[in-house]
Amino acid sequence: MTPIDYPIWVWVLFFAVVLTALFVDIGIVNRGAHTPSRKETLVWSVVWVSLAMAFGAFVFWQFGATKYKEFLTGYLIELSLSIDNLFVFLLIFSFFRVPSKYQHRVLFWGIFMALVMRMLMIFAGAELVERFHWVLYIFGAFLIYTGIGMLSDEEAFDPEDSSIVRFTTRFVPITKNYDGQKFIVRENGKRVGTMLLLVLIVINVADLVFAVDSIPAIFGITTDRFIVYTSNIFAILGLRTFYFLLLEMAEKFHFLKYALAFVLSFIGVKMLLPLLAKGMIMFTGGAGTSGFGAFLERFLNHEYEQAFINISLAVVIGSIVIAVILSLLFPPAAGESDAD
Repeated sequence: MTPIDYPIWVWVLFFAVVLTALFVDIGIVNRGAHTPSRKETLVWSVVWVSLAMAFGAFVFWQFGATKYKEFLTGYLIELSLSIDNLFVFLLIFSFFRVPSKYQHRVLFWGIFMALVMRMLMIFAGAELVERFHWVLYIFGAFLIYTGIGMLSDEEAFDPEDSSIVRFTTRFVPITKNYDGQKFIVRENGKRVGTMLLLVLIVINVADLVFAVDSIPAIFGITTDRFIVYTSNIFAILGLRTFYFLLLEMAEKFHFLKYALAFVLSFIGVKMLLPLLAKGMIMFTGGAGTSGFGAFLERFLNHEYEQAFINISLAVVIGSIVIAVILSLLFPPAAGESDAD
């Protein structure tokens, strides 16, 4: 299904749901700065997951089971990859000593930038794939490289040595303190940014870096712009609330990074399979020489596309579930947890 097949009212409905929920969250429930309680975090976590599942049901009702499975798989991939990046958010907040009551505000205002930037990245990526299909093979190789790299213990982001911080402070005057929830204040007759604005910029740049991993991964499932974008955004919306809930639990799930590394590598291999199939057909001399050759031809004609969607969904869910179970059965040693 091409993007043209989605009527305008479907896009309007999506943005209406997202923006209404954000308005209720930011404009009403969290209008005053405060540290969310566990009960409040749990309630909003249920709200965001329910919205995502309800939208998934809408996709199933309007566009069928295949699109629903693609949406669900993309949602789970983005959500699981984002959970692994919670520690980067913690690192940024800790380095800039952001009061906990302001962290929620930074995360949720960052969503508006993510809505725009991820749309640009997803639509540009989909356009590239449509014009140059071989780009998918580059994405696949990149995902395998990223999956292997996730097994490393090297830190991905260091705020103290961040070029983003240096670049921002070079062009945007930033005060060295916080002024309540304000991002911009007037100082000596001039508008200047507060430390909260600097943190917001750094968080958004970090989110873009995360998108470089997650968006190609979802392209490994589908290149449908609507499905990729909506599943991506719903996962991001949930992550901002999950941050306060999962941060306490994320250290317990120490096998999660291995599951994510496997998922990324699996999707990368899946994206490279057509290239491998073409090479094997050339090597064996075509479909007429053997049943295996006929199988490869049928694979390249997308006759097994539905089966691969089912397998991808099962691999994503199975990997996350197994990682959680193993983490609970074999908790990290105290020294290992502290080291992390």
